[in-house]
Amino acid sequence: MENLSEARIYVGTYAKYNEGSIFGKWMDLSDYSDSEEFYDACRELHNDEEDPELMFQDWEYIPSALIGESWLANNIFEIIEAVSNLSETQQEAFGVWLNYTSRDIASEDIDDLISSFEDEYQGEYKDEEDFAYDIVEQCYELPEFAKTYFDYEKFARDLFIGDYYYEDGYVFRCA
Repeated sequence: MENLSEARIYVGTYAKYNEGSIFGKWMDLSDYSDSEEFYDACRELHNDEEDPELMFQDWEYIPSALIGESWLANNIFEIIEAVSNLSETQQEAFGVWLNYTSRDIASEDIDDLISSFEDEYQGEYKDEEDFAYDIVEQCYELPEFAKTYFDYEKFARDLFIGDYYYEDGYVFRCA
């Protein structure tokens, strides 16, 4: 997932754009506590217009589900706060999980999403077999000689048939 803690938007207006100007400013969302404060700052930036129609001409570190040229998700500040409590690795895994599960971060309750993610997220692994090794170490007390005969590849295949999935280096338990 994009690093939401560094989210920023280049804010112009449609009127200026239509007049051939791209005047605006990069605004860091971390400088604002909520949407109201952000929009107030945007209107202040463009106070030379009576009722500026804001245009988000570019943005960084914001998932496309949360922003468009003329809109910003109502819950973006709640999302930024909730996701910032995750480690950097978890933030990346959260983005992978959102894409894989087709969850709608803009409309679903962010606390429920993070709770579901935390229930399903198993960790970062180089491949499915690496995860199988970890499961065997954590869950089974095999003597060292038995581990040399254990077929980790087939065990991994069985694990990922229905109980887990592997995506972009992360393992998740199927819900």
